[in-house]
Amino acid sequence: MTFLFKVLGFDPKQMKLRTEIIAGATTFLTMSYILAVNPAILASTGMDKGALFTATALASAIATFLLAFMAKLPFAQAPSMGLNAFFAYTLCQAMGYTWQHSLAIMLIEGFAFILITFLNVREMILSSIPYNLRFAISAGIGMFIAFIGLKNAGIIVAKEATFVGLGAFTPTCIIGVIAILLSGVLMANNIKGSLFWSIIITTIIGIPMGVTKFSDGWLPLAMPQDISPIFCKFNFAGLLSLKTLLVVFSLLLVNIFDTLGTLMGLADKTGIMLQDGSIPRVKEAMMSDAIGTTVGAALGSSTISTYVESASGVAEGGKSGVTSFTVGLLFVLALFLSPIFMIIPSAATSGALVMVGVLMLDSVKKINLQDISESFPAFITMITMVLCYSIADGVCLGILAYVIIKICTKKWKDINLTLCILSILFILYFINN
Repeated sequence: MTFLFKVLGFDPKQMKLRTEIIAGATTFLTMSYILAVNPAILASTGMDKGALFTATALASAIATFLLAFMAKLPFAQAPSMGLNAFFAYTLCQAMGYTWQHSLAIMLIEGFAFILITFLNVREMILSSIPYNLRFAISAGIGMFIAFIGLKNAGIIVAKEATFVGLGAFTPTCIIGVIAILLSGVLMANNIKGSLFWSIIITTIIGIPMGVTKFSDGWLPLAMPQDISPIFCKFNFAGLLSLKTLLVVFSLLLVNIFDTLGTLMGLADKTGIMLQDGSIPRVKEAMMSDAIGTTVGAALGSSTISTYVESASGVAEGGKSGVTSFTVGLLFVLALFLSPIFMIIPSAATSGALVMVGVLMLDSVKKINLQDISESFPAFITMITMVLCYSIADGVCLGILAYVIIKICTKKWKDINLTLCILSILFILYFINN
């Protein structure tokens, strides 16, 4: 056991084992809503919800174990909120890919992420994208996720005259409103695991309202759900195209910004960030993310990312890989609690989706709103993600808007060769569509 803790970076002179374990339990409680939300989102593509729960728990456990042993950091990983929406609502619904095609795309992106991490290419890609667009991408994804939460609860519905509008006051809508308000109130009062508790409470409220439904002979414990309906169900047919290339690039772009942004924020909170702004073992953390994404795709889940909710465990004193190892163990334990998570209605998760959107909106304040040549493309990125119902389209249109406005204002130094090449590819992509 002592050897294990040493491998995980645990130093008994600087840390307490009890503190590390409590920190891991806190992180798990804070981010465990993904066990309800991820299957609910991906099941909209036709995938088996029970198998998705198993895939989500296993992928989260494996990725977090990798992070614990490779990077020895007190963080946790799971399917990304935003990229799971990209999988279900952009790839499968808006772009017409099957979920089998989408899993193949996730696998390709995972291998590409491993390659660019190994070759340090991610720094070149990251440096080519303007700072303001990076913040806009994060904020736009947040608004997109919040919109999905409102839609899933029936609070926002399609209307012929205005495209969207308020929905009818149904039991599902009421549960959604309660979930959103409760999530906000709990988070405002700094209740640990507030998103998790809001989901549980609204699920219970939904029982007498007929929104939460139990199957015959329901029991809270069960053996893990069969993963075979979605395990390694890849379909590579017809994926060799410019359209797929741009989709993979968009996934890589969002994943790089999401992971690096989260790691920088968490590293600052733990005090491990060096004076030059670099993060110790960041390459190992990125590699565990990339390997986790590849393994997750094989299991049947969407792209893996480091979770900002890890900050809750850091706040409890987590400093080593023991914290993340504890999170991984709890995800394994959750495999036997699938009946509890499977009865959670989509409306009960809307609060978590909206509050994740609220937290991601924090990036807006970092955008330079004084310079129109910077704020205009940032705005285009954010609003088109929501209105086009596509993260990829938002990224593409934002970069195009940036290059065009910089050319028209003769600010040549703000444009690099990579952005110009991307703009040409994006124009070809939209023409072909």
